[in-house]
Amino acid sequence: MAIPIGLQLYSVREDCARDLSGTLAAVARMGYAGVEFAGYYDRSAAELRMMLDDLGLKCCGTHIRLDTLLGDELASTVEFNRILGNKYLVVPGLPPERRSSRAAWQETARIFDGIAERLKPYGMLTGYHNHGIEFQPLDGELPWDTFFANTREEVIMQLDLGNALHGGGDPVPYLARYPGRAITVHLKEFSASDSKAIIGEGDVPWSRVFELCETQAGTEWYIVEQESYKYPPLEVVARCLDSLRKMGKG
Repeated sequence: MAIPIGLQLYSVREDCARDLSGTLAAVARMGYAGVEFAGYYDRSAAELRMMLDDLGLKCCGTHIRLDTLLGDELASTVEFNRILGNKYLVVPGLPPERRSSRAAWQETARIFDGIAERLKPYGMLTGYHNHGIEFQPLDGELPWDTFFANTREEVIMQLDLGNALHGGGDPVPYLARYPGRAITVHLKEFSASDSKAIIGEGDVPWSRVFELCETQAGTEWYIVEQESYKYPPLEVVARCLDSLRKMGKG
Protein backbone atom coordinates (compact mmCIF):
# COMPACT_ATOMS: atom_id res chain seq x y z
CA MET A 1 0.00 0.00 0.00
CA ALA A 2 1.35 3.43 -0.99
CA ILE A 3 2.47 5.74 1.80
CA PRO A 4 0.42 8.96 1.70
CA ILE A 5 2.13 12.32 1.41
CA GLY A 6 1.35 15.20 3.77
CA LEU A 7 2.63 18.75 4.05
CA GLN A 8 4.10 20.40 7.14
CA LEU A 9 2.24 23.70 7.13
CA TYR A 10 5.29 25.54 8.45
CA SER A 11 6.37 25.41 4.80
CA VAL A 12 3.56 27.83 3.91
CA ARG A 13 3.15 29.56 7.27
CA GLU A 14 2.78 33.10 5.93
CA ASP A 15 0.06 31.95 3.53
CA CYS A 16 -1.67 30.17 6.42
CA ALA A 17 -1.50 33.30 8.56
CA ARG A 18 -3.11 35.37 5.79
CA ASP A 19 -5.73 32.86 4.66
CA LEU A 20 -5.76 29.49 6.36
CA SER A 21 -8.83 28.07 4.65
CA GLY A 22 -7.65 29.20 1.23
CA THR A 23 -4.18 27.78 1.80
CA LEU A 24 -5.56 24.43 2.94
CA ALA A 25 -7.77 24.36 -0.15
CA ALA A 26 -4.75 25.02 -2.37
CA VAL A 27 -2.80 22.24 -0.65
CA ALA A 28 -5.70 19.84 -1.16
CA ARG A 29 -5.96 20.77 -4.85
CA MET A 30 -2.27 19.98 -5.31
CA GLY A 31 -3.02 16.44 -4.19
CA TYR A 32 -1.55 16.30 -0.70
CA ALA A 33 -3.36 13.73 1.43
CA GLY A 34 -2.84 15.45 4.77
CA VAL A 35 -1.25 18.27 6.71
CA GLU A 36 0.92 18.51 9.79
CA PHE A 37 0.33 21.57 11.95
CA ALA A 38 2.92 23.84 13.55
CA GLY A 39 0.50 26.20 15.26
CA TYR A 40 -3.26 26.54 14.91
CA TYR A 41 -3.74 30.15 13.77
CA ASP A 42 -6.19 30.93 16.58
CA ARG A 43 -8.64 28.27 15.40
CA SER A 44 -10.32 25.72 17.63
CA ALA A 45 -9.84 22.02 17.04
CA ALA A 46 -13.43 21.79 15.82
CA GLU A 47 -12.90 24.59 13.28
CA LEU A 48 -9.72 22.99 11.99
CA ARG A 49 -11.33 19.56 11.77
CA MET A 50 -14.23 20.97 9.76
CA MET A 51 -11.81 22.64 7.33
CA LEU A 52 -9.89 19.40 6.87
CA ASP A 53 -12.99 17.25 6.47
CA ASP A 54 -14.48 19.62 3.92
CA LEU A 55 -11.31 19.30 1.82
CA GLY A 56 -10.75 15.57 2.31
CA LEU A 57 -7.50 16.18 4.19
CA LYS A 58 -6.22 14.17 7.15
CA CYS A 59 -4.18 15.52 10.03
CA CYS A 60 -0.89 13.63 9.83
CA GLY A 61 0.67 15.21 12.89
CA THR A 62 1.27 18.32 14.89
CA HIS A 63 4.45 19.95 16.17
CA ILE A 64 3.98 21.01 19.77
CA ARG A 65 6.09 22.06 22.73
CA LEU A 66 7.18 19.44 25.22
CA ASP A 67 5.47 21.24 28.09
CA THR A 68 2.06 20.71 26.46
CA LEU A 69 2.58 16.97 26.99
CA LEU A 70 3.52 17.19 30.66
CA GLY A 71 1.49 17.13 33.86
CA ASP A 72 -1.98 18.59 33.77
CA GLU A 73 -1.39 20.04 30.28
CA LEU A 74 -1.59 16.60 28.67
CA ALA A 75 -5.35 16.19 29.09
CA SER A 76 -6.22 19.31 27.09
CA THR A 77 -3.62 18.43 24.45
CA VAL A 78 -5.13 14.97 24.05
CA GLU A 79 -8.64 16.38 23.75
CA PHE A 80 -7.60 18.97 21.15
CA ASN A 81 -5.93 16.31 19.04
CA ARG A 82 -8.78 13.84 19.48
CA ILE A 83 -11.12 16.38 17.92
CA LEU A 84 -8.55 17.16 15.23
CA GLY A 85 -8.29 13.47 14.35
CA ASN A 86 -4.55 13.42 15.00
CA LYS A 87 -2.59 10.72 16.79
CA TYR A 88 0.99 11.92 16.16
CA LEU A 89 2.15 14.42 18.80
CA VAL A 90 5.66 15.43 17.78
CA VAL A 91 8.07 17.69 19.67
CA PRO A 92 10.15 19.66 17.13
CA GLY A 93 12.89 20.85 19.47
CA LEU A 94 14.00 21.08 23.09
CA PRO A 95 15.13 23.83 25.46
CA PRO A 96 18.91 23.81 26.09
CA GLU A 97 18.67 22.19 29.51
CA ARG A 98 16.99 19.13 27.98
CA ARG A 99 19.81 18.54 25.49
CA SER A 100 23.00 20.02 26.95
CA SER A 101 24.71 16.71 27.76
CA ARG A 102 24.38 12.98 27.26
CA ALA A 103 22.85 12.74 30.72
CA ALA A 104 20.31 15.43 29.82
CA TRP A 105 19.33 13.50 26.69
CA GLN A 106 18.93 10.32 28.76
CA GLU A 107 16.64 12.12 31.19
CA THR A 108 14.69 13.57 28.26
CA ALA A 109 14.29 10.04 26.92
CA ARG A 110 12.78 8.97 30.23
CA ILE A 111 10.34 11.87 30.04
CA PHE A 112 9.22 10.82 26.56
CA ASP A 113 8.76 7.25 27.74
CA GLY A 114 6.45 8.53 30.46
CA ILE A 115 4.45 10.55 27.94
CA ALA A 116 4.18 7.54 25.63
CA GLU A 117 2.78 5.47 28.47
CA ARG A 118 0.20 8.10 29.35
CA LEU A 119 -0.88 8.40 25.70
CA LYS A 120 -1.43 4.67 25.19
CA PRO A 121 -5.08 4.61 26.33
CA TYR A 122 -5.90 7.28 23.74
CA GLY A 123 -4.23 5.55 20.78
CA MET A 124 -1.84 8.47 20.38
CA LEU A 125 1.94 8.56 19.97
CA THR A 126 4.54 11.10 20.95
CA GLY A 127 7.75 11.62 19.03
CA TYR A 128 10.77 13.81 18.41
CA HIS A 129 11.88 15.69 15.28
CA ASN A 130 15.53 16.54 14.69
CA HIS A 131 17.36 19.61 13.59
CA GLY A 132 21.12 19.44 13.06
CA ILE A 133 22.51 19.22 16.58
CA GLU A 134 21.24 15.68 17.11
CA PHE A 135 23.75 14.49 14.54
CA GLN A 136 26.77 16.23 16.07
CA PRO A 137 28.71 14.22 18.70
CA LEU A 138 28.08 15.02 22.34
CA ASP A 139 29.88 13.25 25.17
CA GLY A 140 31.11 10.55 22.82
CA GLU A 141 27.80 9.76 21.14
CA LEU A 142 25.33 11.27 18.69
CA PRO A 143 22.34 12.63 20.62
CA TRP A 144 20.04 10.93 18.14
CA ASP A 145 21.40 7.58 19.33
CA THR A 146 21.37 8.61 22.98
CA PHE A 147 17.71 9.49 22.71
CA PHE A 148 16.36 6.64 20.60
CA ALA A 149 18.45 3.92 22.22
CA ASN A 150 16.84 4.92 25.52
CA THR A 151 13.21 5.34 24.48
CA ARG A 152 10.55 2.72 23.98
CA GLU A 153 9.61 1.62 20.50
CA GLU A 154 6.39 3.62 20.54
CA VAL A 155 8.26 6.94 20.56
CA ILE A 156 8.22 8.20 16.97
CA MET A 157 11.55 8.89 15.31
CA GLN A 158 10.50 11.73 13.02
CA LEU A 159 13.60 11.89 10.90
CA ASP A 160 14.08 15.18 9.04
CA LEU A 161 16.45 14.23 6.26
CA GLY A 162 17.53 17.72 5.25
CA ASN A 163 18.11 18.90 8.82
CA ALA A 164 20.29 15.89 9.60
CA LEU A 165 22.40 16.37 6.49
CA HIS A 166 22.70 20.08 7.22
CA GLY A 167 24.05 19.14 10.64
CA GLY A 168 26.73 16.96 9.05
CA GLY A 169 25.07 13.62 9.74
CA ASP A 170 23.89 10.79 7.52
CA PRO A 171 20.25 10.14 8.42
CA VAL A 172 19.63 7.23 6.09
CA PRO A 173 21.14 4.40 8.18
CA TYR A 174 18.85 5.35 11.06
CA LEU A 175 15.83 4.20 9.09
CA ALA A 176 17.22 0.68 9.47
CA ARG A 177 18.99 1.07 12.83
CA TYR A 178 15.71 1.76 14.62
CA PRO A 179 13.25 -0.34 12.60
CA GLY A 180 9.58 0.43 12.80
CA ARG A 181 10.09 3.81 14.44
CA ALA A 182 10.23 6.32 11.56
CA ILE A 183 6.44 6.41 11.54
CA THR A 184 6.40 9.87 9.99
CA VAL A 185 9.37 11.12 7.97
CA HIS A 186 10.12 14.67 6.90
CA LEU A 187 11.07 14.78 3.25
CA LYS A 188 13.36 17.77 3.02
CA GLU A 189 16.04 18.21 0.40
CA PHE A 190 19.64 19.12 1.14
CA SER A 191 22.18 20.36 -1.36
CA ALA A 192 25.76 21.34 -0.69
CA SER A 193 25.63 23.73 -3.63
CA ASP A 194 22.05 25.06 -3.64
CA SER A 195 20.52 26.27 -0.39
CA LYS A 196 17.11 26.57 -2.07
CA ALA A 197 17.02 23.13 -3.65
CA ILE A 198 13.62 21.47 -3.70
CA ILE A 199 13.02 17.73 -3.53
CA GLY A 200 14.88 15.97 -6.30
CA GLU A 201 17.44 18.73 -6.87
CA GLY A 202 19.96 17.92 -4.14
CA ASP A 203 21.99 15.23 -2.43
CA VAL A 204 19.38 13.13 -0.58
CA PRO A 205 19.53 9.52 -1.88
CA TRP A 206 15.78 9.34 -2.38
CA SER A 207 15.54 5.82 -3.79
CA ARG A 208 17.37 4.41 -0.76
CA VAL A 209 15.22 6.47 1.62
CA PHE A 210 12.03 5.18 0.05
CA GLU A 211 13.29 1.59 0.03
CA LEU A 212 14.02 1.69 3.77
CA CYS A 213 10.84 3.57 4.68
CA GLU A 214 8.77 1.01 2.82
CA THR A 215 10.52 -2.10 4.14
CA GLN A 216 12.05 -1.51 7.58
CA ALA A 217 11.17 1.90 8.99
CA GLY A 218 7.44 1.40 9.53
CA THR A 219 6.64 4.67 7.80
CA GLU A 220 2.96 5.63 7.74
CA TRP A 221 3.31 9.17 6.33
CA TYR A 222 5.78 11.03 4.17
CA ILE A 223 5.65 14.71 5.14
CA VAL A 224 7.10 17.38 2.86
CA GLU A 225 8.77 20.33 4.54
CA GLN A 226 10.48 23.18 2.74
CA GLU A 227 12.08 26.14 4.47
CA SER A 228 13.88 27.86 1.59
CA TYR A 229 12.21 29.28 -1.47
CA LYS A 230 13.27 29.88 -5.03
CA TYR A 231 9.58 30.36 -5.91
CA PRO A 232 6.58 31.47 -3.84
CA PRO A 233 6.01 28.95 -1.02
CA LEU A 234 2.83 27.42 -2.44
CA GLU A 235 4.53 26.92 -5.79
CA VAL A 236 7.54 25.36 -4.08
CA VAL A 237 5.48 22.77 -2.21
CA ALA A 238 3.54 21.99 -5.39
CA ARG A 239 6.84 21.40 -7.19
CA CYS A 240 8.02 19.16 -4.33
CA LEU A 241 4.92 17.01 -4.73
CA ASP A 242 5.37 16.88 -8.50
CA SER A 243 8.96 15.72 -7.98
CA LEU A 244 7.81 12.95 -5.66
CA ARG A 245 5.21 11.83 -8.19
CA LYS A 246 7.93 11.58 -10.82
CA MET A 247 9.72 9.24 -8.39
CA GLY A 248 6.57 7.12 -8.23
CA LYS A 249 5.28 8.41 -4.88
CA GLY A 250 1.91 9.87 -3.99
